Amino acid sequence: MRKIFCIILLFLPLFNIKAQTIDSTDVINERLDSLYILEVEDIHEPSKVLHAEPLFVDLIRDLGARKGEQEWNVGLGLTDNNNYDMYGALVEYEFAPINRLGFEVELPFSFYYPTTNNREIGTPSSRLNSIKLASQWTFLVSEKRKTSMAIGYIHEFELTEFNRYGKDVFVKGNVYNPFLIAAKRWGNNFHTLNYSGPVFLHHFQDQSIHTIWQVNSNFHYMIPGTRNFIGVEFNKEFKHDDFDMTIRPQMRVGISNSLLVGIVTGIPIRRENERFSTFLRLIYEPKHKM
Repeated sequence: MRKIFCIILLFLPLFNIKAQTIDSTDVINERLDSLYILEVEDIHEPSKVLHAEPLFVDLIRDLGARKGEQEWNVGLGLTDNNNYDMYGALVEYEFAPINRLGFEVELPFSFYYPTTNNREIGTPSSRLNSIKLASQWTFLVSEKRKTSMAIGYIHEFELTEFNRYGKDVFVKGNVYNPFLIAAKRWGNNFHTLNYSGPVFLHHFQDQSIHTIWQVNSNFHYMIPGTRNFIGVEFNKEFKHDDFDMTIRPQMRVGISNSLLVGIVTGIPIRRENERFSTFLRLIYEPKHKM
């Protein structure tokens, strides 16, 4: 018993040192979080709550955007379908002309490559999908509740395929997409966001209109004292009696003060046609001049 008691006495200081180290790490992380959140929210006016922005279905501009903010995005993606692969690319520019109002211009491209020799199975033609214009207004910013809400609208002019230029009408239809965003930060590191609304597809050829309801739920954990995060998007679509959902694990890493990289993987819950996908987003934010 004396030997056991002596051993315990010898190791007690080690346990105390370990506990102090853990406590010190927690304190440092908490201070880093507080300093970073202070930099985003309280140094400048008007009020703004720090939220993690999803990478696949991204926002038009930060919630609570401040006048003069701007951002360039370049996206590259690959989707594995049953009979062909789809390579996607996009270029977009976001800017805030006044406080809490954001605008976006985007050019999304799709390039298709067949993976089967069966000629009876058609492969879509490559094209510039659309010219996409969007706006977003943050109507609620609550620092006390760490909550922001916004409404927005996306309008797309759908374009014909590259091989139909000069043979068909250039603009084939319109896409109308009003949406609502609600976001909340839980503590300093955990973020939730919901982005939802109807999508109306208007085809000029037969004047038909099809409706799809989109509900995009997001959960992210932001690394203490940084803009880096890991998280997941749940992209859901409802149309007629059909339901589709793609789960998109993702991470964002800061390369410098102005450059970030986002990596996304897409996992559909039902493999009707689309299988796994990947997506890479390069985000460049020029220094904001107040």
